[in-house]
Amino acid sequence: MYINETMMQYFEWYLPNDGLWWRRCAAKATNLRDLGVTQVWLPPAYKGTCQEDVGYGVYDMYDLGEFDQKGTVRTKYGTKEEYLAAINAFHKAGIQVYADIVLNHRMGGDAIEEVVAVSDSPEDRTQQIDGAKRVKVWSRFYFLGRNGKYSDFTWNHTHFSGTDWDENTQTADRIYRFTGKKWDPNVDPEKGNFDYLMGMNVDMNNPVVVRETEKWLEWYIQQTHIDGLRLDAVKHISSPFYGKLLATIRKRTGLDMPAVGEYWSGELDRLLNYLDMVKNRMSLFDVALHYNFFNASQGRGDLRHIFDGSLVQQRPDHAVTFVDNHDTQYGQSLQSYVEEWFKPLAYALILLREAGTPCVFYSDYYGNPPRNSPMVANLGKLIKTRRWYAYGDQADYFDDDHIIGWVRRGDIEHENSGLAVVMSDGEGGSIRMRVGEEFAGERFYDVLGKCTQPIAVDENGEAEFFTDGRNVSVWVRRAAFEDLIINE
Repeated sequence: MYINETMMQYFEWYLPNDGLWWRRCAAKATNLRDLGVTQVWLPPAYKGTCQEDVGYGVYDMYDLGEFDQKGTVRTKYGTKEEYLAAINAFHKAGIQVYADIVLNHRMGGDAIEEVVAVSDSPEDRTQQIDGAKRVKVWSRFYFLGRNGKYSDFTWNHTHFSGTDWDENTQTADRIYRFTGKKWDPNVDPEKGNFDYLMGMNVDMNNPVVVRETEKWLEWYIQQTHIDGLRLDAVKHISSPFYGKLLATIRKRTGLDMPAVGEYWSGELDRLLNYLDMVKNRMSLFDVALHYNFFNASQGRGDLRHIFDGSLVQQRPDHAVTFVDNHDTQYGQSLQSYVEEWFKPLAYALILLREAGTPCVFYSDYYGNPPRNSPMVANLGKLIKTRRWYAYGDQADYFDDDHIIGWVRRGDIEHENSGLAVVMSDGEGGSIRMRVGEEFAGERFYDVLGKCTQPIAVDENGEAEFFTDGRNVSVWVRRAAFEDLIINE
């Protein structure tokens, strides 16, 4: 029987550096299953520049918390043994695990090399601002703590295309492109060319690098038994590279290995073009929809057009929808945090509709007291409602700029399924909607508790469904209501 899939990003930027995260993941696996989560996206598990590294300052991708490197054996999240135990716990609970894959750059090199490079403008990488000169860069990676286990491959400047740090000048005011190298044209056009992001920029046009990357990913899948890939910063890496990598790995492993890429752009055309370039071999996070939510929470926009320009509207089968993530949190480089009052509306929009695969953010579900971010009210109920009751044909009632709704008419496979949703960013009110004649005479209840009186469906299968101002109400059948309240 088909069930709705729901992913949870099971981490946030400001987790404590106590090495207990993988243990906490394992302990919560059955709770997440009972909630209705079917997939978890875990943070990068390999060794970063230091113990406090969130995982994106990649040093050694073969070290999953096993070797004494960068002043620590464990990562911020724990040891390799604990990581594998967490994956196993999720699998026992019937939850798939997506690993965070960071291929764009390396950081924390072990030794300096002197190379010849030209300087490009940080704001327009197509503009060279200085001629060739000798610079000292941290491009040698020996991994002495690992001592060749799993792979004897070491990195040098030929495996990179540039960096932003010259040890001679001790400054990072320009980007150094190594002579003989070019920025790849098949990347996002922001800043003229957004091949370079940070650290030592991995050269994906080097066949040696490509072979090593394929070898590592095959090793990683075999070691961990992960179920899917979350691909970091794909707009900075040649699109043909990822198309070929996914095809190669799926063939070698014999696994479907689904993948979702982070292409951070609010421009739909760029997301669609990228999917075409990789031959739809991955999904993408719907960044355009996130910005629609952000703008709506700031009092800008029109609820009738909340999905306009979004990936889920154009390519629903390749859209992973989300409200916020670790990069949009306060204090982060992509800060665009959706205001708290709008988050229940946004989550209803991604969890209770038929298009896209929703991804719930850890801090929205559990709250983040150190950052003064409360848990999103009733988010658990929304996730459970999606899992058990958000099925059947969908009909939209997007006729007013401040109050919209839709119905899901249920199906015979999912007992007591079917629902009606009404939300408002203004004063509230009601919408007359048709759930279907098969519901005639039934009473519907607002599972979120905003409206306390039940609503009776008339003989034509219609009813007037209400919601409060700046709020959302989710109306379900009595049996579903009792189940969701009792099992809260």
